[in-house]
Amino acid sequence: MKVCFVVQRYGLEVNGGAEAYAREVAEHLALLPGYEVSCLTTCAVDYQTWENEYEPGVTVLNGVKVERIANLRERDVTMFNKLSEKVLGAAAARQPLSYEKEEEWMEKQGPYCPDLPVRLKEIRDEYDVFVFVCYLYYTTYFGLPVVADKAIFIPTAHEETPIHLGIFEKMFTLPAAFYYNTVEEKELTNTLFPVSLSKPDNGGKGGVGVELPSGIDKDAFIEKYGLSDFMLYMGRIDENKCCPEMFKYFIEYKKRHPNSDLKLVLMGKPVIEIPKRDDIVSLGFVSEEDKFSGLAACRFLVLPSKFESLSIVVLEAMKMGKPVLVSADCPVLKGHALRSNAGLYYSGFLEFEGCIDYYLSHPEVVSAMGDNGVSYVDNDYSWDKICEGYDRLIKTVLK
Repeated sequence: MKVCFVVQRYGLEVNGGAEAYAREVAEHLALLPGYEVSCLTTCAVDYQTWENEYEPGVTVLNGVKVERIANLRERDVTMFNKLSEKVLGAAAARQPLSYEKEEEWMEKQGPYCPDLPVRLKEIRDEYDVFVFVCYLYYTTYFGLPVVADKAIFIPTAHEETPIHLGIFEKMFTLPAAFYYNTVEEKELTNTLFPVSLSKPDNGGKGGVGVELPSGIDKDAFIEKYGLSDFMLYMGRIDENKCCPEMFKYFIEYKKRHPNSDLKLVLMGKPVIEIPKRDDIVSLGFVSEEDKFSGLAACRFLVLPSKFESLSIVVLEAMKMGKPVLVSADCPVLKGHALRSNAGLYYSGFLEFEGCIDYYLSHPEVVSAMGDNGVSYVDNDYSWDKICEGYDRLIKTVLK
């Protein structure tokens, strides 16, 4: 079984959610007997500039053959932002611009890699199935039509303005099958693109398998960073992840609870400015051991994002027996909290405050929620089950 993943970025240095997800799935499928897994991608690491940082050509990473193709230009951020205001503003108002203008937006969005669809045409007969990850980028938009009859599409769809662009209506009719990471993603896709109901899919039971690394040491983390009483945020520190709202709410919480020693600890790349306060601590990128040791040491994980299609960090926190605090405005995160009974969700500051106070004052309930989270992940997010689901869908496409 020869499977080729197509994704905009790929590599150990790439920390994006969809891209890291693609790499983990590819590496685990490569372990299945009879599977040969490759990836076709660009040379970019940074999703904002699409600068070519990897060398073009073929390498092997953790059992997956990776072929990288150079982007022909970097993104002009100023120009793209101006174009986005116009195109996405029209989409938000449900008054879309012309097909040509939206396609121009897609090209400027990038990564601009016209040689990738050409390469797909050259290798289409070498593979049984092509797996496209993420609806939003050039690599999927221009690559999927070339191999549509062999394509499994993982849209990573969630409610956001770009998904309402008219150019995606045709694209969502093309793949041979869909793979959804959550029930909520399937429901949204089926609503926005009813033709997807006629295509095979995995029923929304998908995602990634969650495994714990060795070397987790709560006490070592506390000693290394001098942190013990804290809530933890993991991921890109970005406006799109609603981090400014999280900062605002946390600062207001501390004003209303002046005797509280609770800190907000951040792990991830800062894209926006972080408030300079003793009780907001940014650790930047950390090792896998420190990440999971930090989860072991924290009170709970907080994720304010309103736009998630899966959220691996929420599943990792649950696997560590930690409850989560998530935005009620994100159907996927709220769904995880409800199905697992291992998290709380908030809308507005007062609910944010109430959830924190509840966690801090109900240790027995927090412990039970932690147990619920472990069971939830073990039941639905083991790699054995994830790979079985992919294997079934791939064989359905081949039939």
